[in-house]
Amino acid sequence: MKKLIYPFLLVLFCSCASLAQRQMEYLDRGLIAVKENNGKVFVSWRVLGTDLDGIAFNLYRKSGEQSPIKLNENPITGATNFIDFKADSNVNNSYFVKSILKNKETEEAGSFTIAAKAPIQQYLAIKLKSIAGYQPNDVSVGDLDGDGQYDIVLHQAGRGRDNASTGLTDPPIFQAYKLDGTLLWEINLGKNIREGAHYTQFMVYDLDGDGIAEFACKTADGTKDAKGTVIGDATKNWVDTDPRSRTFGKIITGPEYFTVFSGKTGAALATTDYIPSRGNIGEWGGLGGNGRNDNTGNRVDRFTACVAYLDGVRPSVVMCRGYYGRTVLAAYDFRDGKLTTRWVFDSENAANPYSGMGNHNISVADVDQDGKDEIIFGAMVVDDNGKGLFTTGFRHGDAIHVSDLDPEIPGQEVFGVHEIEDGTKGPGVVLYAATDGKVLFTAQDNTDVGRGVAANIDTTRVGAQMWWSGGNGLYDIKGNKIGPNPSSVNFLIHWDGDASRELLNSNNIDKYGKGRIFTATGASSNNGSKSTPALSADILGDWREELILRSTDNTELRIYSTTIPTVIKQYTLMHDAQYRLGIAWQNVGYNQPPHTSFYMGKGMKPAPKPNIKLTPAKK
Repeated sequence: MKKLIYPFLLVLFCSCASLAQRQMEYLDRGLIAVKENNGKVFVSWRVLGTDLDGIAFNLYRKSGEQSPIKLNENPITGATNFIDFKADSNVNNSYFVKSILKNKETEEAGSFTIAAKAPIQQYLAIKLKSIAGYQPNDVSVGDLDGDGQYDIVLHQAGRGRDNASTGLTDPPIFQAYKLDGTLLWEINLGKNIREGAHYTQFMVYDLDGDGIAEFACKTADGTKDAKGTVIGDATKNWVDTDPRSRTFGKIITGPEYFTVFSGKTGAALATTDYIPSRGNIGEWGGLGGNGRNDNTGNRVDRFTACVAYLDGVRPSVVMCRGYYGRTVLAAYDFRDGKLTTRWVFDSENAANPYSGMGNHNISVADVDQDGKDEIIFGAMVVDDNGKGLFTTGFRHGDAIHVSDLDPEIPGQEVFGVHEIEDGTKGPGVVLYAATDGKVLFTAQDNTDVGRGVAANIDTTRVGAQMWWSGGNGLYDIKGNKIGPNPSSVNFLIHWDGDASRELLNSNNIDKYGKGRIFTATGASSNNGSKSTPALSADILGDWREELILRSTDNTELRIYSTTIPTVIKQYTLMHDAQYRLGIAWQNVGYNQPPHTSFYMGKGMKPAPKPNIKLTPAKK
């Protein structure tokens, strides 16, 4: 009898697991209208991942005090963008859409108004509350007040230091803004949190499923929330202030905390001890090259972070410490106002094959297709249960890309570059199967490769292409050289009308094989030679991505949105869970572009329907 029951229960369990829906933020239509030359207005709006396939839209314009008029003759069944050639430039013009299903029109939340005197510019400007000595740096987004629109969380960065360097830093400061420029709150992490790309990782996500995003990060004595409440002991200064010390300016003693803040008010909601503690700072070495130990607070204070659906339904925060050697990942759940630890992964020491396999960045994907997420951390993958799934043994690196890069074979692939340093041997470029670590391609043997990218950028070829710094061309996903080097080895963006991606570097967007297609004049990128955007994400309009940069004078954030028409109808990329999680981790370490869970590019099939359940804020 047992032989009959157990298979049945297994099938039943698998069926139930396959039906589990991930909690996902509710979004309105994200309509945006951009004023162009010759009186034209480009309008676009989003399709939701939960929309039925037959959904269509009517687009309306209200000019001044006149009654709204419908702009389209027939229902818009294709791509959700429209060029309005007849807008009256002498009055304010408001645009809104209504969805149509089974010939029934439904009012949609959200509209966009262009003032008559608004300048002709391809961006929304968010005026910032400036802080002396600080400049805008990384951005993340989330619905902080439950209105169905994305809000901005901005890291204002003062004087910072790399972990390998001594010296004092300024306290990291975070500000939250609505898209209309309203300042929602400001949080100061205090003097006991060091400023720098490897220290200040922050997550913005709806962690408890109430329809309002939270803000979460590492905190310390003296961190002050937006209400003025201090975490820990405000009188403590754990900074090494001795200029003669090898750890001058660093914080290698004192308590460490992890805090979840309200996205709505900036108030601290829950605080717990940060896992893991520093322990012996000279015991964070591991395998190969940079895996050696130090006593200067370098390896011990290398942080990364991400959000993952570890149970397949609700998001957890994963805070990570170390990657050159010992690597520890701690998964936290925030439920009903309380923080609990789900699991802790610890590579412990150099005898562990997972030691030294982390990256300067991180990615999240359901690599085994069981409905639950894994953490792809450079040369290793940690399963949803906190156990090591596999490691390739190729050690840490600076860049990683995870997606269905080769649509001809099942599953997703991982492309990354690796630091081959201090006499170690191995490939500097590796493509491997995300499911089991099978190596599919290697290049640049025994070479330290600093940057690398994989995505479909060649509009004539199916599948992703690969290229890297120090390389000698563009390669297809099978490893064949197919063309010259792209103009940059940095970031990606969906900007024009096809499904392939464009090259984003600094304030410029290039099309492979065609050259420059957009320049954000008067705006600047971040993070020195990395030239990364404050954020690039699909936060407005149709499925194409917005580009967020700081103005060169640091007084505002500029959100650029494409005005190139497209015929592709695609639900918002933010309703693909893997892409949405990629936006959450984009700010971490050496920033990397997000990728979808499905192949996107030349020859793509319709995107699979996301298995999500929208969670609007409770009224």
